[in-house]
Amino acid sequence: MVANRIEAIVMGGSSGALEALSTLLPALPARCTIPVAIVVHLPPARPSHLAQVLGARTLLPVREAEDKEPIAAGTVYVAPPNYHLLVERTKTFALSADEPVLFSRPAIDVLFESAADAYGHHLAAIVLTGASADGARGLSAVKRRGGIAIVQSPDGALAPEMPRAALSMTKADHVLSLEELAALLGRLAREDKESR
Repeated sequence: MVANRIEAIVMGGSSGALEALSTLLPALPARCTIPVAIVVHLPPARPSHLAQVLGARTLLPVREAEDKEPIAAGTVYVAPPNYHLLVERTKTFALSADEPVLFSRPAIDVLFESAADAYGHHLAAIVLTGASADGARGLSAVKRRGGIAIVQSPDGALAPEMPRAALSMTKADHVLSLEELAALLGRLAREDKESR
């Protein structure tokens, strides 16, 4: 289905993203070796339970990413509150307290742009429901580096502004409903297993 094997998946969303991720993550099989990194806009001053909530919805381990942590196969990582999550070229994470981007820290753009630099055409990026333009610039960077640009269909998004902003900036490879996105994730995971 894809010309180049996917080595990492990044996802980002805001309003309605927890519900969207609750549909998508169960599509990843337990033997999936592709790491997944997720940014969801979170309140900066409160502890996050996102990893625990999402961990109950997938067979893969889910954890908050830590600074300088090597990216492990078959693991789902979520950005901690009030830190940008970046992927370094060494395939490790970095956390940053730099200024918010589009009023958000963590910001989807920061994750997508850094992951595009690290993984190039071996990256798939998904912009989910949300009420800002965060993710649009990052998805454009992924597309420029030869990665797969995927957007949740605005028609089915709880907050369509984020998918619309992404589509206004980038010609996405796929614009899909949540159910179609889940099926695509399952195919990417199967292709990863078959290519090894």
